[in-house]
Amino acid sequence: MSVAIIAEDFAGMRAQATGLVERAGLSWHFHPVRIEGVWRHIPTRFCPVPLRASAPIELPEDTKLLVSVGGTGGAVAAALKRKTGLGLVQIQNPRMAARHFDLIIANVHDEIQGANIVSARTALHGVTVRRLDQAREVWQSRLRISGMALLSVLIGGANGRFSFGPDQARELAHDLVRIMKSSAVNVALTPSRRTSPEALAILQESLAGHPAWIWDGQGDNPYHGLLACADAIAVTTDSVSMISEAAATAAPVWIIDLPGRSRRIASFVDTLGKEDRVRPFNGQWSPWSVTPLDDTGRAAEEMVRRLAL
Repeated sequence: MSVAIIAEDFAGMRAQATGLVERAGLSWHFHPVRIEGVWRHIPTRFCPVPLRASAPIELPEDTKLLVSVGGTGGAVAAALKRKTGLGLVQIQNPRMAARHFDLIIANVHDEIQGANIVSARTALHGVTVRRLDQAREVWQSRLRISGMALLSVLIGGANGRFSFGPDQARELAHDLVRIMKSSAVNVALTPSRRTSPEALAILQESLAGHPAWIWDGQGDNPYHGLLACADAIAVTTDSVSMISEAAATAAPVWIIDLPGRSRRIASFVDTLGKEDRVRPFNGQWSPWSVTPLDDTGRAAEEMVRRLAL
């Protein structure tokens, strides 16, 4: 059977859906949701005919299940379910009645409950032991320095709730330099598409001359290599996805605080903090023993069991 993933075309949404479907051993095809006209400015759940507001979605004949992500994807997929009769699994709080979905997989910090709702502590993702092992083989000779521990640093950026500008870049660079000077540690850092050029330039200038490597966006993306090879990981607080993927590794995870506020992300970080899976980043090299935390596999098992896949 094949699964149709219905979501806006964002990397994080794709990663959550494909991670769930692949953990269930199923094949998938992606159908981006593009809301058109006046409905682009209004939550899609209020649209009376979502399929008319979205670009056409053509499903292959072997499609047996729909998986949607987010509010917009959920509204369009619920309309598609009514039209086709296919089963529908929603990822994230759909912001609409749960009865429209056969199963909803939401984060604990979404604070929704019901008979057809499965709660996960982390965001869903595709970071598996096998993928980490493969990445380690490729990247360890490029990222690690003999006799030194590796601190991988994952940087996000402005997202409407948090910011990472020049001041935050200088503060982070100061902390990283202090760690490298006081401990046998080398740093590997990757920015994201949301990282501002100004902040990245400050990091590059400040870390020059130290045992630090920063991805410049050229060549193969080292992201999974940084996860796989790290002795510890520091990640900015703006990204639930990056924190969840880091928590799936065997490395302790520090959360780099940023200016801004999000009740949902604060609740998410607090949940992982109570498990002692993450701690605040304080500019000190003080790793601790951890166990990988990843609820994607459990969510996939529940989906298979409840829908008799």
